[in-house]
Amino acid sequence: MDPRVLEAMLPYFNHQFGNAASRSHSLGWIAQEAVDQSRNQLAQLLGVVPKEIVFTSGATESNNLAIKGIAEAYHRKGKHIITVKTEHKAVLDPCIHLEKEGYEITYLDVEHNGLVNLNQLEDFIRPDTILVSIMWANNETGVIQPMAKIGEICAAHGVLLMSDATQAVGKIPVDPRQAGVHILACSAHKMYGPKGVGALWVSQTQPRVKVLSQIHGGGHERGMRSGTLNVPGIVGLGQAAYLAHQDMPIEAQRLSEMRDELEKKILHNIEETYPNGSQTARLPNVSNIAFKYMDGEALMMSFNQYMALSSGSACTSASLDPSHVLLAMGLSGDMAHASLRFSLGRFNKPEEIDTAFNHLKRGVENLRAESPIWEMFKDGVDLDAL
Repeated sequence: MDPRVLEAMLPYFNHQFGNAASRSHSLGWIAQEAVDQSRNQLAQLLGVVPKEIVFTSGATESNNLAIKGIAEAYHRKGKHIITVKTEHKAVLDPCIHLEKEGYEITYLDVEHNGLVNLNQLEDFIRPDTILVSIMWANNETGVIQPMAKIGEICAAHGVLLMSDATQAVGKIPVDPRQAGVHILACSAHKMYGPKGVGALWVSQTQPRVKVLSQIHGGGHERGMRSGTLNVPGIVGLGQAAYLAHQDMPIEAQRLSEMRDELEKKILHNIEETYPNGSQTARLPNVSNIAFKYMDGEALMMSFNQYMALSSGSACTSASLDPSHVLLAMGLSGDMAHASLRFSLGRFNKPEEIDTAFNHLKRGVENLRAESPIWEMFKDGVDLDAL
């Protein structure tokens, strides 16, 4: 978390501990003012109307509220939803839940570069399609989907478009209205705010989107999300959004330069390494690289006291299964297992690129020196043919 975010939050843990829903005393008014300011700050980052923002406990809740809430609200129109195989589990799992409730879900394939095939998307839209849900940027590969083109397709067919923009908001410009998106999820901790707080933007004009609440008990947040508001967390989300709005262009350039330097060192100096996903339509801070003839988990264990990275989503990092994102992009199970995701952030320094690369190269060399598979490859054996 950015220290400036923490500084903004601290008063609301003790001195200003009012409930934002309490309208009969000054502590409640102060809390409500803080919430309103945060709503304005996030709205400015997204280019939307503040009253359209619903605060939640994070992107997982936002995605669940959006998908289940729209499914219930529009079930008379249809029970068909389209999403993508590379979505986060916070989207895929609610869709699996809805299938058990009688909804039909189409899971789109992606191209080898991780991008959606727009022609395939349009072909799958039906008269009973009520929602298309496509993430703005992928959490494992950083691949950015062509949201404006997707928005045009959905508009032409009168279908609502939702986007899990958790990875994109605060990293790149995200303007849902301009892109034709009608509902959008994001989280504070992905832009250096606190964990456990997020938001859902729900269009209230052109069109007015209906979302049925999944948590009942008090009618907070315009009836869409009941529960006492997490005022310190919301203040942190607002401050994080404000800082991201101020620093985004310069920070994106700085991060992309560091990422490119790390990739160049890896791809030019370590044999049999391959980047995964589009090399043009991607976030400035994420790189996903396959280390062929290796096990990514074993490689991580060789330097995990120096670096924190993963072979997939943090939400599924305990699983030994290969990344569902990389498998959907056409990678083999072995190549998916051999891939690592590198993420750079606001507090990384250029000199850390050299440190990371040196630990990585040492780990690769040590593991390959003990690997009979690597020895076979170096002896000229065609391992792909075995």
